[in-house]
Amino acid sequence: MILNVSGRTDIVAFYTPWFMNRYHDGFVDVRNPFYPKKVSRIYFKDVELIVFCTKNPLPIIPYLNEIKEKIVFHVTLTPYKKDIEPNVIDKNKIIAGIKKVSEVVGIDNTYVRYDPILINETYTLDYHIKAFEKMCNLLDAYIKHIIISFVDLYKNVLNNASVLNLKPLTINDYEYLAESFGKIAKKHGILIQTCYENIDLSKYGISSEPCMSKEYAYKLTGKKYRKWQARKCNCVEMVDIGAYNTCNHLCKYCYANYNESQVKKNVLKHNPDSSLILGELEIDDEIKIRQK
Repeated sequence: MILNVSGRTDIVAFYTPWFMNRYHDGFVDVRNPFYPKKVSRIYFKDVELIVFCTKNPLPIIPYLNEIKEKIVFHVTLTPYKKDIEPNVIDKNKIIAGIKKVSEVVGIDNTYVRYDPILINETYTLDYHIKAFEKMCNLLDAYIKHIIISFVDLYKNVLNNASVLNLKPLTINDYEYLAESFGKIAKKHGILIQTCYENIDLSKYGISSEPCMSKEYAYKLTGKKYRKWQARKCNCVEMVDIGAYNTCNHLCKYCYANYNESQVKKNVLKHNPDSSLILGELEIDDEIKIRQK
């Protein structure tokens, strides 16, 4: 089993004490987001690989030596300011965290996600190109992979339309960015790939491939995994242990938060000693052990 920690919220940034409690207790419970009375119980003895997805790796770095499973990090690093990412920590601290992660888990297992890319009057094409070059300069010799994607019109994006003030990208915009990014990355020996994007940017050295391919998963674990049925991105199946509307970064482009007022209520329900990331088990919950 591969754990995704997490696509639904930033567990590393906000819930590391809870995660480590669950890890040491040997299991974690996860509510089904569509059928809340159904709870999956996952035993860490059944886990071969943990994929940490975060905007702030710092909280979990001191505990990485306690985790025995294979680890991959996807650290999101974007050039946006507080208007777009209100509660994301200083980007220089994230850079330092990425460097430390790379030293601990290895450069091959440390991915940076420069996503989503959005364009408006403040965050122009040239702004992104300068930011991307600065990032590659600072992380030279610490990363080999960058994943990029472009903003999608999720509910939260539409809710924040007046803040984001998005400018639609033209084909020429995509190609201008891709050509510039490709040249910068090549200079630093970094490979760029898109994340589930329809546009083909391969002529600029940007590949289109799964974030967790079956070949990569097999290389890490020696095991074969089926395709992730819940998604169309061709990644292998991963089990997400997070919960929606619980990420306190409150990024205006987020897909996992779609009700900021609910986020503020939900974070108050978190108990680091609970088996669930949100709230407690209830007497009428149906608990089912998640099989490998």
